[in-house]
Amino acid sequence: MPVAERQIECGCYIMVEHRLGLLPTDVPLHWNIAAYPNRVAAEAGRGPRGAVVEALGRVWLMSVAEVGYRPVGGEHLAEVGPLRVEAGIPYTAAYMQGIMLPGAETGVHHHPGPEAILTLAGEECMETPAGKQVGHPGGEPVVVPPHMPHRLTVTGTEERRALALVLHDSAQAWAIRTHEHGWTPQGLCRGD
Repeated sequence: MPVAERQIECGCYIMVEHRLGLLPTDVPLHWNIAAYPNRVAAEAGRGPRGAVVEALGRVWLMSVAEVGYRPVGGEHLAEVGPLRVEAGIPYTAAYMQGIMLPGAETGVHHHPGPEAILTLAGEECMETPAGKQVGHPGGEPVVVPPHMPHRLTVTGTEERRALALVLHDSAQAWAIRTHEHGWTPQGLCRGD
């Protein structure tokens, strides 16, 4: 849901959608995240595939770039990837913030491109047909390949706060409810 439509703080909200166009496929791409003291400083550091995002009480510069890319200024927070993209497809980066309470769960869905999540507080578990990934502060980010059905569950006892990127085919919706895949979660994140 776009942040302008937010009625409560908890939820997953799109903060910025940034059209990137065709992306290089000859080098691995990553999501680079840097924090800045204010929007002016972040804008000054923004490169061609960067977007300034105000989320979770901070100003971020988020970029889709090659390994090792660092924007000018700012505090480097993370480099998440690799992000699998296909040649000949124009992409849009949907940058989100997620605030969810323990026990919250999404419906089963997929994206026409990779999804990456950096957990800043709390804990989450992402179940896919390939198993589960657990995200928590200081741990490995969660990365889901394009078109893979998945369901996110907030585990642990703390409120989960996270930044997310869905790098999707610009000609498609950023998220698609998944029924046609015939996959049903096995409850790996709830301990079923």
